[in-house]
Amino acid sequence: MPDQLPEVELEDRGSKGRYLLRGPDGAEAEMTFTKVGEHQIIIDHTEVPDAFRGQGAGLRLVTRAVEDARAAGKKIIPLCPFANAQFRRHQEWADVLKQ
Repeated sequence: MPDQLPEVELEDRGSKGRYLLRGPDGAEAEMTFTKVGEHQIIIDHTEVPDAFRGQGAGLRLVTRAVEDARAAGKKIIPLCPFANAQFRRHQEWADVLKQ
């Protein structure tokens, strides 16, 4: 169940970063991003290993990025096909979607 997943972590490395979930077995689900200036990020890639499949891990990663972007007044460009699909499903995220 999604509520059994660990907390989403953020690794910020200057112009790039990633959101990740670490499993007890060492598996990592991640979503990488690139900063574009001060007010935009591009979600580049989402990868969810088999250990996390069916638990909502990918959605949790994108949701955290949306929450962080909203809090910081940033826009998101979802180049990653998974993230892009999630934005199409979640119209409530339109305020952070770069048009």
